[in-house]
Amino acid sequence: MLSPNTRVDKETFRQIFIDHWDGFKNKHPSYDNAQYEEVVQKMLNCGKEMGYTEYICMDCGQDRRKVCFTCKGGFCMSCAKVYVDEFVEQVSRVLVPGLVYRHTTLTLPQQLRSYFYNRRHDGNLLSKFMRCGYECLEDVISYVKKQSLKIGVIVVVQTHGRSGQYNPHLHIIMTNGGISEAKKRWYDLGYFDYKIIHRKWQYHLLNMLKQEDKTGEIHSLIDKLWKDYPSEFVANVGKEDVPERCRGLAKYLAKYVASPPIAIRRIVKYDGQNVTYWYKDHGLPT
Repeated sequence: MLSPNTRVDKETFRQIFIDHWDGFKNKHPSYDNAQYEEVVQKMLNCGKEMGYTEYICMDCGQDRRKVCFTCKGGFCMSCAKVYVDEFVEQVSRVLVPGLVYRHTTLTLPQQLRSYFYNRRHDGNLLSKFMRCGYECLEDVISYVKKQSLKIGVIVVVQTHGRSGQYNPHLHIIMTNGGISEAKKRWYDLGYFDYKIIHRKWQYHLLNMLKQEDKTGEIHSLIDKLWKDYPSEFVANVGKEDVPERCRGLAKYLAKYVASPPIAIRRIVKYDGQNVTYWYKDHGLPT
């Protein structure tokens, strides 16, 4: 067991799971399934029980070196860099050089988080959530430019906030403009009032949920949200500078979707029972 004075490193993250993963599953049975078990076991066995390649010096025949196989997973602190690099490479290939992009975050009000949490294993709901974000922003640009435009987007969903609480939200990299299929012409977006996104996001999200839940379970909550937010909903337009080059933009996006679950530098200490870590609250609206 690690002492409070042990230097926090990659093994600290692994040790936390060695000590407490089974107990955590007993206390929270919903996490005792293959979806979580697979990535945790890959991380725990990385470089240890996954086999190895042995190299031998062809000159002397004496010098031997074993290189253990790694899990190459995003949950593993040792393999996360490879995972991120592969993500960056894939995203870089689909971005268009010369285009300007914007970063937008679309969030849920706190009242809807429990509904999403209860259906957290429903990939169909999260897919519709992501599709809804894309349709919202395309509607925004078409509304601002007063004509039907098609935009380019990369949409990723994060299910937890920096504090670790369940808080589904979308990070969207969108083109700063769109193309008119009818006129075969590109239109730059330029300046517009960001409150338009707030109002459009409220409309698209609540209507998507109302169509998704045919049982009427959530309909009363949706009606209440229309009253609680009479003029607009929740959305943030990124204040950080979005890189212009494709690879830089891909790295920018990777920190939201392909980075490890927690950076080692954020773990202050682990005493065998308690983990102390810090995080910066970005103040997403609730």
